[in-house]
Amino acid sequence: MLNGISLSIGGGVTAIVGPSGSGKSTLLYCLAGLERPTSGRSVLLDQDLTTLSARRLALMYREQIGFVFQSFNLISSLTAWENVALPQRLGGKRVDKKSVDDALDQVGLLSHAHDRPGTLSGGEQQRVAIARALANAPDILFADEPTGSLDSRSAATVNGYMRTVSERGGAVIFVTHDIPAACTADRVIVIRDGRLLVTLDHPEPADILTVLAGENVPATP
Repeated sequence: MLNGISLSIGGGVTAIVGPSGSGKSTLLYCLAGLERPTSGRSVLLDQDLTTLSARRLALMYREQIGFVFQSFNLISSLTAWENVALPQRLGGKRVDKKSVDDALDQVGLLSHAHDRPGTLSGGEQQRVAIARALANAPDILFADEPTGSLDSRSAATVNGYMRTVSERGGAVIFVTHDIPAACTADRVIVIRDGRLLVTLDHPEPADILTVLAGENVPATP
C-alpha cells in the first residue's frame, strides 16, 4: 500500500529502491497505469491514467511504452523472434522485421532468434523480454527488477540496454533491490512502508544505505 506519495519524473533513468514489501512494484505499476490508485492521480505522457480507458492505455503501450516484467512473461510456444514481434502483431500492425532483428541484435541474441524460451538461460530470457520492450522504440521504459536474476556482469549489460532509451530522449523507470545497480541511474527514489523517503540525484551506495537505515539525508541538489 502506498501512502501520500507525490512526485514528478522527467527524462533520464530513475531507480526505485526500498526494503521488501515497501511498495516498490506497486508504485511502478501505478506509474505505468497497470494499477490504479484508490485516491489521487497518476499522469503519464500528459494522460490522466485514473480516467484513461483500457483501450487508450493499450494503444499507448503499443506505441509509446515498454514494460519489462520480473517474470519475463515470454510465450513458451513462440520463438524469441516471435516473442519480440508479438506486441506489433497484437496491435494489428504489419510486423517490422528490421525492428525485431535490430532489437534482438541490440541485446546480443539475434543468433538465438529461432530458439524458444525454454532453451534459453534466465539471463537470455530477460534479454529477450528487454528486446520485446525496445522493439517499438518506446518513449518510456518501465522495468520491474530487470536484473534480479542476473550476475553482476549480465546486470551491467542489461542496464546498458535500458539506458539506450534515455540516450535518445526517452525515460527509464525501474525497480531494483540492487543498490549498485540503482546507483547507475540519474536519480533514485527511496521508499519504505509505502512512503517516499527521499529522491537522490546520482547517489553513492552509502547515501542510499544511510536513508534505508533510518537516518535523515537531504536530496542532492
